[in-house]
Parts: sequence; structure tokens; C-alpha cells
Amino acid sequence: MSDALLFEVNSAVAVLTINDAPYNRMSLEFMDELEMRVAEIAADQKIRAVVLTADGLENFSVGMNLKQLPEGIAKMGSADAVFDQRLRVIAAIENMGKPWITTLFGYCLGGGLELPLGCHFRLAATEGAQIGLPELDLGAVPAWGGSARLAKCVGEQHALDMILRAKKISGTRALEIGLVHEIWPLGELKDRAIKLAEQLAEMPATAVSAMMSVLVNSNSQNLEQLLAAERQAVQASRGTDDAKEGMAAFLEKRPPVFNQNSS
Repeated sequence: MSDALLFEVNSAVAVLTINDAPYNRMSLEFMDELEMRVAEIAADQKIRAVVLTADGLENFSVGMNLKQLPEGIAKMGSADAVFDQRLRVIAAIENMGKPWITTLFGYCLGGGLELPLGCHFRLAATEGAQIGLPELDLGAVPAWGGSARLAKCVGEQHALDMILRAKKISGTRALEIGLVHEIWPLGELKDRAIKLAEQLAEMPATAVSAMMSVLVNSNSQNLEQLLAAERQAVQASRGTDDAKEGMAAFLEKRPPVFNQNSS
């Protein structure tokens, strides 16, 4: 196991830290370990929320270590296989049924934005963030699903503006176009991400997972499909211990305490 990705669990919150400051490149070793950790987190019922961040306060990530691409192709057999792994990992995060929160600060470029686009909550620094998919500056295009997810997130016009002009935007601008959910001073950013994860981890896990199955990628489904998915969510959460606790707390006029029986 490499030290390219740090991993810790505090109560019900897992924290993953890209460990290659100051640039926090996403190396081959990083992606192999991330894939392993994603599978572990998905299988661990005690983990109910995840924070993805990076070492230091200079940059979240400049993306893939491009110098390693020939090595990756030799190891995995083709460039497609290298990119398929990244698509697979991001899709697993996106569809896990557990909320992932990420922090955007300094350079968040290429894979350093494509991976966060698979997360469910993005928090950015109010100062210093440069967020973008500048692959066209290299004569290339996003290869980890970034163009598709960016367009779904911020709309066609903003995605065209960012990608075709290789534009890097600030945290404030990212908030304005809906790319991030919140902005915070850099010194507070990681703590705010942890607090949000703790808040989400306190919510009823079955209901959270059920709602995420409805809402994640909901813009690719029609109303009838979404109503059917919502009904499945209702059925999944009806009669659970958390549902009983929520009703009891309401009647007793106290805050609910969910996930008491999580193993």
C-alpha cells in the first residue's frame, strides 16, 4: 500500500487525503488505492459520509501525473484501460448511496475537477481557487467524464465557456454558476467539510441512501421514472428503526438520534 492517499475514519466519517503536496498529482498509485478505498467504504456500514481533500493549503490537485501515462498504458494495456479505471472509480463514488464532500482550493484542474464532479457536495475556498478543465491547452480533451458531468452540473453554456476557452474560475464564480455548494475562507475550508460530513452522517442512513438513488443523475430521467424511484425510496425507508425514532422524537419534542443500530 502506497502513501499516495491517506485514509482515516472518525466515528461515521471517512477522510481521504491526496498526499502529494504541493501539487497533489493523481498518480497511478493514488488511483489504485482510491479504487480499493472506495470499495471498502461502500461495504462498511459504519461509514456514512466521506470527505475527499488534499494535503496542505496550496492546491487540491493539478490532476493526473501525465508523465506516468506511458507507464499506465504499459501496465494496463491501453490508454482506454487507464481512463476506464478513472471512470469506474468516479461512477462508484457517485452511485454509492453515501454523501461525498470535497474541498476545492488552489489549482483544481483536469482530474482535479473531474473527480470532485463525481462527489455530491463541493466546497471551495473564497480566495486562491483556480478551477477548470484546461485540457484543450494541451491539445486534448477531458477523459474522466469531466465534460459530461460539468455540462450536467452547470449547464451547456457555462460548460462550453469553461472547456473551449480552457478557463479557470474562482471559488466565488464557481458558486455563482452552481459548480460548488458553498465557499469558505481557505483556513476554514477543511473544517467546514468535516462538519458537513458529520451533519450528513447523523441523518438516517437508509433514507439518505434511498433519496440519493432518486436524486443522483435525476436530470437524465423523466418525471414518471423519478416518481417510481421515489416510491421505491418510500418503501425502503418505511418502518425502519430510524423512521420509528423520527416519529417518536417528533411526538416527544426532542431531537432524533438516528443510526442507533448501525453495525
